[in-house]
Amino acid sequence: MIEVVIVAALVIWSAIVVFKKVFPQTANSVFMELSSLCAKQGWLTLAKWLKPAMVSGCGGSCGCSTTDDKVKTKPEVQAVKWK
Repeated sequence: MIEVVIVAALVIWSAIVVFKKVFPQTANSVFMELSSLCAKQGWLTLAKWLKPAMVSGCGGSCGCSTTDDKVKTKPEVQAVKWK
């Protein structure tokens, strides 16, 4: 029984992640509507959790997150010179 609950939770979570990736504008509007409904019911913590993050940067839903830090660049690999 526990396995069924765990698998169901993973499938639902995966479906939500794919929904956000494939349909970003629709997902934002759906989660904003759910957030406002929860706020009207008085569930402020859940409403805050469901509210989508504001887009910054390119704004084209290209996958660049507003919370990601800048990518650290690796130092160039230098050839070893043997004497």
